[in-house]
Amino acid sequence: MSKKPYILALDQGTTSSRAIVFDHSSRIVSVAQEEFRQIYPQPGWVEHDPLDIWSSQNATVAGALSKADLSSDDIAAVGLTNQRETTIIWDRQTGKPIYNAIVWQDRRTADYCGQLKREGLEDMVTQRTGLRLDPYFSATKIRWILDHVDGAQKRAENGDLLFGTVDTWLAWQLTGKTVHVTDITNASRTLLLNIKTGEWDNEMLELFRIPRALLPEVRSSSEVYGHVASRLYPANAPVAGIAGDQHAALFGQACFKPGMAKNTYGTGCFLLMNTGEAPVASKNNLLTTVAWRVRGKTEYALEGSVFIGGAVVQWLRDELQIVQSAGELDRMAAGVKDAGGLFLVPAFAGLGAPHWDPYARGTAVGITRGTNRAHFCRAALESIAFQSADLIACMEKDSGLRLKELRVDGGASRSTPLLQFQADLLRTPVVRPKNTETTALGAAYLAGLAVGFWENRAEITDRWAIDKTFAAERPAEEMQALQGDWKRALERAMNWEKANTD
Repeated sequence: MSKKPYILALDQGTTSSRAIVFDHSSRIVSVAQEEFRQIYPQPGWVEHDPLDIWSSQNATVAGALSKADLSSDDIAAVGLTNQRETTIIWDRQTGKPIYNAIVWQDRRTADYCGQLKREGLEDMVTQRTGLRLDPYFSATKIRWILDHVDGAQKRAENGDLLFGTVDTWLAWQLTGKTVHVTDITNASRTLLLNIKTGEWDNEMLELFRIPRALLPEVRSSSEVYGHVASRLYPANAPVAGIAGDQHAALFGQACFKPGMAKNTYGTGCFLLMNTGEAPVASKNNLLTTVAWRVRGKTEYALEGSVFIGGAVVQWLRDELQIVQSAGELDRMAAGVKDAGGLFLVPAFAGLGAPHWDPYARGTAVGITRGTNRAHFCRAALESIAFQSADLIACMEKDSGLRLKELRVDGGASRSTPLLQFQADLLRTPVVRPKNTETTALGAAYLAGLAVGFWENRAEITDRWAIDKTFAAERPAEEMQALQGDWKRALERAMNWEKANTD
């Protein structure tokens, strides 16, 4: 075991960057968090400044170490976890991005994806990558940048530019601009990785006209990639774990056996089920993805993605100003027995699995003269649970496994009304662990395993502890009727943008 007492996890999310220090018992020692600017150039477009991502993340490292009165010498390893699919291209020499980061939520390439589908390419793409032709993934975002920045395609072909998802950008910066890598989980979200071989796929590179020189080296999720530059904190510490946020959360929730599943209620909702050492092809519009590669063994997962989960709470707070905080929304939602017939479909950026409709838009139906703020709060939380239940139904069909329990994490997992409604819908126990920082914890575990800080997965499983279990309380017939009304509300949200432009 490493003699240095702590692991540092960097958790780079969609709206904020965080750094968390863990000790050997997986206890949180300190946390620092910094929000950064969201850029919306036009409807359906979402961007970040890559330099904001790096500066905010770098600031949280210093903050977390300072809060705990630690130095670089106290850190055994650094783990990275990140918002996935978000796409950055920068100059190899200057380190300057050639365009803003195009965020995973961004829908600007919807028409391009539609064109490729009409050409009959989606089955080939899914067979090779496990993914769908959707603007969500990185390849079409890369293509857009190379098409819209003067001279970018030529510079990429000449090897003058580098592409990375956020993990790659952070690892490059942390190591003093020397290491250009990604881990297999992030690579599996680009539409460019062959899900079976674990390597960049020549046919996919050809399809999207992406030069191989642009791409990082694909590595495992738990190994030493390089060391933090001496001018940064924590100086000289090994960068030893990388995983996309949802894969890290699956690992942090100790979902190590096939059939175990977790749902992260973050900006979006992301449900992953471990399917073991063989990829399971979905017949129900889910994604096949790499769960992780650790100590030479690759394991797989089925995934369903809800684009707008906790972000609907932020929308009510920031845009409609119905509440001032998530806590206030929770209290108001708990103050009414139901949503009063109101259904809110938060398709602000289209719909993810299992619908894959980039043209869907947000819809509220069932409003009456008696509808009030509390009903909107309740309907917002229920929309998160409805979308997650749709995914679980598909996942059970694909895997042939009945979910025994759903492990939950993420910011919105603190909401009792949400988790109770989720349990009522699923008729399955919903289990919240004592440590809900499972995304950062998963990155810490991956880094710690690589340097001997923790020995094995059994040690990690022993540390997983339950905070609360939610069991179904409302009658099944009542919940089935609500699900029927939810499906009707979904139908009204779908294909809205396209209908207006045809």
